Amino acid sequence: MNYRSDTFYIEYLKPEDALNLNKLLVSNTERFKRYLPKTLSENRTLDSSKSYIVKRIDLMTLKSEYTFTIKDTLTKNIAGLIILKSIDWNKNKGEFAYCIGKSYEKNGWMSQAIRAVSKFAFQELKLETLQIISHKTNKASVKVAERNNFVWKKTLKHEFIPSGQPPLDMELYELTYER
Repeated sequence: MNYRSDTFYIEYLKPEDALNLNKLLVSNTERFKRYLPKTLSENRTLDSSKSYIVKRIDLMTLKSEYTFTIKDTLTKNIAGLIILKSIDWNKNKGEFAYCIGKSYEKNGWMSQAIRAVSKFAFQELKLETLQIISHKTNKASVKVAERNNFVWKKTLKHEFIPSGQPPLDMELYELTYER
């Protein structure tokens, strides 16, 4: 995976990203805690971020999950993450999870990054269907899906349970590769 724009670039998560990843997640805890509790809990300290990265690299080696960083071209800081997860090789489909730090929001980076990683998933991994599952109130995430031509498919009842809260219905969006 290789994507570069004038303002950001995308690359696989790697061991030397531990400090930068930890800073992104810790500094955006309030922003990410509702929809990314697992990722946050696995990155509370620098050592836990190092362990998280080792696990993610193992999952990439097994071709079961891919974790990408979105990095600011100027500072080289991690601005966000894209995780291609829940890959089902029998059905050739996968699901995106993503986040971007508050200081990088509203500049179109996530929409561009999802477009680039979707192209990679279709052309390199040969996946045929990509999914985004988002809560309807997460307007930014819904916009990312819509800007990338993901089509709303259905409401998934009680799909996600935030920490200490009742289950939420989530919206399923899909993008299908036309060969």
